[in-house]
Amino acid sequence: MSGAGSPTIAIDGSGLHVTIIAGQWHEVITDGLIAGATRVLEESGASYSLVRVPGSFELPVASKVALENGADAVVALGVIIRGGTPHFEYVSAAATDGLTRVALDTGKPVGFGVLTLDDEQQGLDRAGLPGSKEDKGEEAATAALATARVLADLRGQA
Repeated sequence: MSGAGSPTIAIDGSGLHVTIIAGQWHEVITDGLIAGATRVLEESGASYSLVRVPGSFELPVASKVALENGADAVVALGVIIRGGTPHFEYVSAAATDGLTRVALDTGKPVGFGVLTLDDEQQGLDRAGLPGSKEDKGEEAATAALATARVLADLRGQA
């Protein structure tokens, strides 16, 4: 699994507000991602809110609005499973490129928790559910918090 070698990072999130933005497709997997992200945010002391959007394609625009309206960071969570048409490639690229652009345009972190999968089992293995091998929701929230702190340090605000 790609999670091998991942760092253990504990972040003090007090004073930070994070918006989790999650798609609604593949509910069991997405709910697992949300649970991992919320657990990290609660343990860090950050405040957070949850916003649901129809799917992964909508994550970038909702993330941009959240960051422009006061969120210190966003955790973007979605599930895209490959099918028999090119739709997978279009949605995956749009979500990835869009979220990258949002982070660069706003200068604020976007924790990337969009799973691009060949099948549902890969998602179940990464969703932080009982029996999962990884928790990508946890990883995305940790990355968002850690980056928010790094950016604050770089700006001399910490």
